Amino acid sequence: MIIDTHCHAGNNWFLPIESLEFEMNQAGVDAAVLIQHGGTYNNDYLFDEAAKRGDRFKVVVLVDPEDSDPLGTLEKLAEQGAAGIRIAPDGVFNALSDVTDIWRKAGELGLVVSSLGDDKRFSTDGFKKIIDDCPDTQIVIEHLAGVGITDPPYTDYESALECATRPNTTIKVPGLGEITSRPPRLLPEFRFDNIPPLFEMAYEAFGADRMMWGSDYPPSAGREGYGNSLEGVRSHPAFANGDDIDWVLGKTAARVWGF
Repeated sequence: MIIDTHCHAGNNWFLPIESLEFEMNQAGVDAAVLIQHGGTYNNDYLFDEAAKRGDRFKVVVLVDPEDSDPLGTLEKLAEQGAAGIRIAPDGVFNALSDVTDIWRKAGELGLVVSSLGDDKRFSTDGFKKIIDDCPDTQIVIEHLAGVGITDPPYTDYESALECATRPNTTIKVPGLGEITSRPPRLLPEFRFDNIPPLFEMAYEAFGADRMMWGSDYPPSAGREGYGNSLEGVRSHPAFANGDDIDWVLGKTAARVWGF
């Protein structure tokens, strides 16, 4: 079973879910986690479309930072069937004096926190304290800790990977287009040149059974394309041992997200 743990769909931004389904079907992807895109706090479209499709999709919601009762809203969203909530490492909710309350509440409700940010924000002591203070909350670090296309030394990224010492953390592995510059000449076969050792570093920190592929569709369509975002991970030598690639492409996601 192949599970895409990071993709977007919408009726106000990006593309409708039918476009995502087409790409999934073409690439042989069985299921996916729908991540609400930034700035959209009405989650009805994701709930409605996921409900039409059996168990193929899980929904990760956003809660408005200006919500007067974010904890109550999160409870209602959990009752609607949310699988998780998306919160930045330095996210703020105006009605909460301690933002840790919503991270902890997510764990109490059985919701996963999918956390978006860059390696600098994931490396902070404040974020690591949130993880430590919420041991019952599953926290998934998005976009390979948001390291992006960067040059060594990978100081912030290395610090962000220290989150792996906390057993309630996992990390999403994107397509190579997120971490490697597009080749100037595109040959008939798909490939990237000069790929940095960022997958290997995450593997050393987390291990394959705490890593999960996420395409970032539809933005990935403007980089290498949906199928290639999968293929770049599937064929990467960092995951060539034993059943490592099975964990990265599905087994970790099935465990964390409840597929």
